[in-house]
Amino acid sequence: MSDIYDFNARDIDGNERSLAEWRGKTLLIVNVASKCGFTPQYAGLEKLWREWRERGLAVLGFPCDQFGHQEPGDEAEIRNFCSTSYEVSFPLFAKIEVNGADAHPLYQWLKHEGKGILGSEAIKWNFTKFLVDGNGQVVKRYAPTDTPEKIGKELERQLGA
Repeated sequence: MSDIYDFNARDIDGNERSLAEWRGKTLLIVNVASKCGFTPQYAGLEKLWREWRERGLAVLGFPCDQFGHQEPGDEAEIRNFCSTSYEVSFPLFAKIEVNGADAHPLYQWLKHEGKGILGSEAIKWNFTKFLVDGNGQVVKRYAPTDTPEKIGKELERQLGA
């Protein structure tokens, strides 16, 4: 796969979607969880989405239960939690795995293209973020501790604000 547009993923409502739908957009792709210490970042991610989407940003959330069983619910429960607790309106996808033999192909590619500290590929925890440019290439990987507010500064450079 040469860019992110070669991938498909099932959304939270069960529909298969091509990431080519976001061709030309800057993407912030995040593995999310509802019962994590970083879960309050949903508010910051939603704020980024609302502030920057008209200028070409798409935030894409991929629930994952591989870290401390912090995303135990099914898709309906996840959607309800995100909507009622954080008013999330950015696109959410079906629960996936991001590490191991069953890692979603999108995440296999993201981890290879945007390596972590010391060249590691494994996702260490929930709310790891990948910034993808309008050409479908990973430009930066952010740790779970990197807040959406910090990422907003990078968006200014990416989106020419």
